[in-house]
Amino acid sequence: MTTGQFNLVVLGKQGAGKGTQSQRLCEKYSLAHISTGDILRAAVQAGTTLGLEVKSVLDSGGLVSDDLVNKLVEDRFKEEDAKRGGVLDGFPRNIGQAEALEELLGANGLKLCLYIELPNELVMQRLSSRRVCQECGTTYKDTDPAAISGTCEVCGGDVVQRSDDQPEAIQKRLDIFERDTAPLLSFYEKKGILETVNGDESVDAVADAINAVLSSRGLV
Repeated sequence: MTTGQFNLVVLGKQGAGKGTQSQRLCEKYSLAHISTGDILRAAVQAGTTLGLEVKSVLDSGGLVSDDLVNKLVEDRFKEEDAKRGGVLDGFPRNIGQAEALEELLGANGLKLCLYIELPNELVMQRLSSRRVCQECGTTYKDTDPAAISGTCEVCGGDVVQRSDDQPEAIQKRLDIFERDTAPLLSFYEKKGILETVNGDESVDAVADAINAVLSSRGLV
């Protein structure tokens, strides 16, 4: 790992494996997992006025305002575990957020943008079969014992199909990705820090491809 703060963005459509690969990177290189999804779900679970607002937006397959998300990410970088650097999972989602991140980290603060590529039909297939623990966020396939029983093997929480994993909500999020997030690929390519890996592989194979990219760029 290079010296100094090490930050990278992981982009991809929902279901591409961003969360899984981001978590692996964090564990392997002792980085903070900066997941806007986790931050927002925590607000929902807290049941605050803000949390209820967030829940309404997420249930409809929409996105929370940029100003709020930017502030949440800025606050997250102030936490102790982010001093070494972080893996940004689910952020930025658009050019405005990318510019806010650049302002926050500095011109050279972001070392790499990894794009995990996955066709839309596989996104639909993966998400429609996904089940999630409402308490700890652990994900399962609909054929896993925990999904069938409805009880999380990690914390004992309820395992459910999220409302935003329903077909209509999935398609809405895909449309939003194409409109708002896909332009980030050109944004980061122009900066010379974009790398693409194939998401239609096993978890281990995708992880190996990502580590090969980090090595080829001299980042590890």
